[in-house]
Amino acid sequence: MDQEDRQKIERIIADRDHAHRRLLQGGSGVYKAFLDMEKAAYSPGSLPRAQKELIAVGIAVVINCESCMEWHIHQALLAGATEAQVLEALDVGIEFGGGPATVSTRFALKVLEYYR
Repeated sequence: MDQEDRQKIERIIADRDHAHRRLLQGGSGVYKAFLDMEKAAYSPGSLPRAQKELIAVGIAVVINCESCMEWHIHQALLAGATEAQVLEALDVGIEFGGGPATVSTRFALKVLEYYR
């Protein structure tokens, strides 16, 4: 991974962390509700958290959300997903999203490399 890619990923992380703190400090009820919804959605149920994160990885590829790819790849790995499982989730995103999803996957692969 080159330095430019590393810096891009680190900027995404820093920007998200800054916005998170600012919204919480500002008392955003909508953002708080979003965090509550996120917590509920990724809590283990019939599917374990790692599988839910892998679903989100595939969706992030299809919608080309780089911040989403960074977050959900990292969360999937933290929840116990393997690199091979992340790669399969990327494959599902490619299949579902077609050609444009292959472009998104290029960034997702850089994120996976970043967390290696």
